[in-house]
Amino acid sequence: MYESFYHLSGKPFQLNPDPSFFFGSRGHKRALAYLQYGLYQGEGFIVITGDVGAGKTTLVRSLLQQLDDAVFVAAQLVSTQLDADNILRSVANAFGITPRGLNKAEILAEIEQFLRRLARERKRALLIVDEAQNLPSNTVEELRMLSNYQGAGVAPLQSFLIGQPELRKLMRSQDMQQLRQRVIASYHLGPLDRAETESYIKHRLAHVGWNNDPGFDAAAFDAIFAFTKGIPRRINMLCNRLLLAGYLAEAHRLDGSDVEAVTAEIGEELGNEEGAVFELRAATEMLTQPQKETHSSGSPATQATAQSTPSGLGSSIEKRVESLEKAMLTTLNVLQRLVANDELKQAAGTDK
Repeated sequence: MYESFYHLSGKPFQLNPDPSFFFGSRGHKRALAYLQYGLYQGEGFIVITGDVGAGKTTLVRSLLQQLDDAVFVAAQLVSTQLDADNILRSVANAFGITPRGLNKAEILAEIEQFLRRLARERKRALLIVDEAQNLPSNTVEELRMLSNYQGAGVAPLQSFLIGQPELRKLMRSQDMQQLRQRVIASYHLGPLDRAETESYIKHRLAHVGWNNDPGFDAAAFDAIFAFTKGIPRRINMLCNRLLLAGYLAEAHRLDGSDVEAVTAEIGEELGNEEGAVFELRAATEMLTQPQKETHSSGSPATQATAQSTPSGLGSSIEKRVESLEKAMLTTLNVLQRLVANDELKQAAGTDK
C-alpha cells in the first residue's frame, strides 16, 4: 500500500527473512565470520545463538547463498523437537535419502554411504540445525556421532547449531561434554545498538529505492530503538506499521510522536494480557538494571567531600529511589491487570 506512495520498489520491512536485505552490523558480521571460519576448518560444530528475532535465519540464508554448489551439499533442519531415531530420519530426508521402511541401523548405513560418495566426489555435507535449543540431549548425541564419519582424511559432514539462548545452557550441561570438545567456535548474536538501528532502517529502505521520502527525525529513531531494543524483527514490525500510518496520514516526515502513536496502537492490539507482559518485562528491566558507579580519584579527604556533596551520591540515590518507585508501581499495576484477566477467563469458563 505505502510502497507506491513513497515510490519504493518493494516492501522494506517484510518479516520473512530475506538474505538480500542482510545488514552487516558488528554482531552479524562477526557471527558470519565464525560460520565462514567453520567452513574453512572443515570439521567440528559451530554454535550460533541469539534471541528471537535477532536475525539468525537471515544470517544462515546469507551464508547459504555464498556456498559453492560444486563443493558443498547443504541441508537445513527447522523442526527439531525430535527424538534420536527421528532426527536420523530427518537428516536423511534433508539430504535426499528416503528412509521410509528402514530401521535405525539401515538409515545410518544409508547416510554413511551418502557421505562416502560425497567424499569421493571431493564434496562436503553441511547440516544446519535451526531452533537447536529444542533438541533433547540424546538427539544431540546422535548428531555428534554422525560427525565421526571420515572420508579421505577429512570429515564429510559438518554441523552448525543455531538456536536461542537456551542452547547455551544445553551446551553447558554435563551430558554435552563430548560435543563441547567438537565445537570449534561459538558466538552469541546480540541486538543492534542505537546507531546500528538507524543504519539498519536506512539500509533496508535504500534496498528498495528510498529517496528520503519519508524523512525521519532523530527522535523517531530514538523512539524506534527504545521500543524495539534493537531486535531486527521488532524493528521490521514497527517500521512497517509506521510507514503504513504515514501513508494513511499522507505524511512525508516522521518524528518521535508518530512512532509513539504507532507503538500505542500496537500495544492495544496485543491485548491486555500480552501488552501487560510486555510492560512487566520493561518494568523488571528497570528494577534490575545495574547502575553506573562514580569512581572518585585523589585523596581520601577529596573522596569523602565528593560523597557528601548533595549533588553527588545523595542526588544519585534519590533519583534511583524515584526510578524504583515508578518501576514498582508499574509492576503492581501490570500484575493487577494480569490477575483481573485471569479472573475474567475463569468466569467465562464457568458461565459456559
